[in-house]
Amino acid sequence: MMMRKTAVFFSFLISTVTATAQSQRMNYPDVLDLRTSVTKPRFIEPSVFSDMGAWHAYALPEKNADYGSFIGPLVMDMDGKWLGNNFTRLQLSENGKAIDLSAATISQHYYPGLLEQKLTVDGLTIRMQLIFISNRESMIRTSITNNGAARTLQPAYTGWAYNRGIALKADGNTVQVGYTKLMQRFDLRLPAKNEWNIQIADSSYSATGKSFAIAKGATVTWDHTEAFYPSVKHTPSVAKPDFSKALTQNQQRWDGYLKRYFSFTKALSKDEKRLAVKAMVTLLTNWRSANKDLLHDGVFPSVNYQGFYGVWSWDSWKQAVGLSLISPSIARDNIRCMFDYIDSVGMVPDCIYSDKSENNLRDTKPALSAWGVWEVYKASPDKKFLQEMYPMLAKYHRWWYIYRDHDKNGLCEFGSTDGTRIAAAWESGMDNAVRFDSAVMLKNGPGAWSLDQESIDLNAYLYKEKIYLAQIADVLNMADVAVQWRKEAFELKKYINEVFYDSEKGYYYDKRIGKTGHVTVNGPEGWIPLWAGICNQQQAGAVKDMMASSSTFNTLVPLPTLAANHPAFDPMKGYWRGPVWLDQFNYGIDGLKQYGYNMLAKELVQKLLKNAQGLLGDSPICENYHPLTGKGLNAKNFSWSSAHLLLLLKTK
Repeated sequence: MMMRKTAVFFSFLISTVTATAQSQRMNYPDVLDLRTSVTKPRFIEPSVFSDMGAWHAYALPEKNADYGSFIGPLVMDMDGKWLGNNFTRLQLSENGKAIDLSAATISQHYYPGLLEQKLTVDGLTIRMQLIFISNRESMIRTSITNNGAARTLQPAYTGWAYNRGIALKADGNTVQVGYTKLMQRFDLRLPAKNEWNIQIADSSYSATGKSFAIAKGATVTWDHTEAFYPSVKHTPSVAKPDFSKALTQNQQRWDGYLKRYFSFTKALSKDEKRLAVKAMVTLLTNWRSANKDLLHDGVFPSVNYQGFYGVWSWDSWKQAVGLSLISPSIARDNIRCMFDYIDSVGMVPDCIYSDKSENNLRDTKPALSAWGVWEVYKASPDKKFLQEMYPMLAKYHRWWYIYRDHDKNGLCEFGSTDGTRIAAAWESGMDNAVRFDSAVMLKNGPGAWSLDQESIDLNAYLYKEKIYLAQIADVLNMADVAVQWRKEAFELKKYINEVFYDSEKGYYYDKRIGKTGHVTVNGPEGWIPLWAGICNQQQAGAVKDMMASSSTFNTLVPLPTLAANHPAFDPMKGYWRGPVWLDQFNYGIDGLKQYGYNMLAKELVQKLLKNAQGLLGDSPICENYHPLTGKGLNAKNFSWSSAHLLLLLKTK
């Protein structure tokens, strides 16, 4: 298939001018190892790079056979799949003979917001840079410098796609990939003013350009764009994209992220700074822009796990707090994204997707939304944001007492809308926690069920929410409302200490409705009262002792989600029955600091950084960690782990 002929045009430069020479981001190369080779379209565990909320991502070549390409793209919607291993691979020939790019010496790097590879072969230096220029488009600049005598070269691109429900066609200077069962499209747009001969063969293509002469010491440069549209009903593009301008904007934006975050921190070591940057790029690669039924930008838990291609509520509150230290606008939208689906009675769904028919309305998640909103406001004061969010926050808070307080005693339980215990466990966020093993469901009313167990963490979160709602009311000049919130908080604090604190064991536990005693499982829920500021100093000291004990929580990687001496402790298979989750770790550290236990807090943080494998290297930040070996577990490049690392390093 031939494209129409147009006049050839390349830019001839003595040198390639880039915007990165003085960029702060250049101090942080390869905080993640992005080298990979794709062999299966749905194997998405390798680390990738995305930006600007785009729904596609790339990696760097691992094998020399892939030199001259960026790996991918990985395209995303309700799931993730690789379009191909190297869908856009540069080829060069001279006098009809191919120049073997696989024989090149390569230097390649992943900088925050930028992929770059430099090939040296046969007297040529080939530099390729990839950035995102919109929430749908990436742009690649290719520069070829001739280090020898004058010569004539011919460029070409080749690629193939995994042939599963796709169709390729040429449209002008564009290789277009359509998805036959999905309203999606990928466009490879070759330089518009060049002359390309595009041939399509099933799921592969070749695009051959016109030859060009290049003098000794000269540089030839051209740009092309690649775009993925998860919905072809909305296919915006950047009009007349300018790579140099876009690169300058890209640099300024990423340097702004770095400058903003490090303005919140004190002295960090070189390794700790690199960890902070790794956490930033993880969050921003997991950032997705509004698409179909996602009405605002949101953040996936992980782009590297098929089950996490949606937006979860308590993930969002945590992610937003971390993002507020980088980009308050993304943080605010990450919260709005979930509240777009608050229902008429005030419940926020567990999770939402670009296809709202898949939204999970069976449960919600723990009451941390007011914390998220307040912390975002603190990091970037915006009274209009508080005005927007307050009515929904208050309605959501009241919802708990209407639909999740079985005996109407002012203490709430986790539950579900469908009466299933599994959804109630999801609502706790600690899906298979040991404390719920013997719990049963109680019906509160139509579409409202509770576990027969009042949970300490839920009620501590609700106490803290009342404090945050009072602070928001103060900013909004609602003095009487603020007084009422603080009155409720005072009463609840007293009640929590009466009901949930076990003075003999010196720890906080859940309590069964209508029964004496406690559900005496030692888990992180027991230190949430420290984070919430509920304990007196004596109670805090007892909880601190439990956290400091090597037989319970002071493991190699400290503060696991179940005490190490519990019979059901099983980090490898346990999910919430032993691994260290960094959100619960951070709440524990924050709580210790609030009560003056700074030395213990520092000791535990240093153990985490030292012993969680790969945390201070170029390995991905994991969903959780094995407390006895330090092995990273479950999903890679996990968002809330990254957000809480930013909080930990900020207060270190």
